[in-house]
Amino acid sequence: MPPADPALSPTPLTLHLVRHGRTVYNTEGRLQGWCDSPLTEEGLDGVRVTADHLSATPFTAAYASPSGRTVATARELLRHHPDTSLTTLDGLREFSFGDYEATPEVELWARIDPHEMFTGVLMGTFEGLPGGESSSDYLARVSAAFEEIAAAHSAGDHVLVVGHGVTLMAYLVMVHGAAVAPLANASISTVEIDADGGRRVVRTGHEPAAQLRF
Repeated sequence: MPPADPALSPTPLTLHLVRHGRTVYNTEGRLQGWCDSPLTEEGLDGVRVTADHLSATPFTAAYASPSGRTVATARELLRHHPDTSLTTLDGLREFSFGDYEATPEVELWARIDPHEMFTGVLMGTFEGLPGGESSSDYLARVSAAFEEIAAAHSAGDHVLVVGHGVTLMAYLVMVHGAAVAPLANASISTVEIDADGGRRVVRTGHEPAAQLRF
């Protein structure tokens, strides 16, 4: 049997995953999960470059974590798409650092190896930090959020999802089945979903604004 003609294959649903722009806490090296801080001017500049890069993408819908930094990023990304609605989903929130929220990262890294912790988070084996959430609960809500998004859209749709570094990595690992590199602020990753539920990572961490120091 000859191979299927790619031109006759159904067009997949495409998710465009964008990490929020650089924030004050990112710049200060503070842990930022459920807490929030505003985008810096340099961070906003980076988001604007990404927005221009995505200006011709025909977005059907847009989703974001309810955190201020992701909503601000999403609104800037959608300035070229005034008719595209934005929906916030709690399941897209970042991993909770519990009692360590907004504290300098070095204080936590003095107690636990960051590589081991984040590997455990992404694998679902990390029990969580005091006052925070377990990685198994975290991955369950992230998975449910992306399943909700996929179920709401059809083949050929382009959907913008604005999220957080660990949360977007968690979903990419679910799809890819292997580790992915950390995602830069305002970077774009792309996932395609077929009508039969098949998923694949097309690219990760593309940085339209890499030339900027933000």
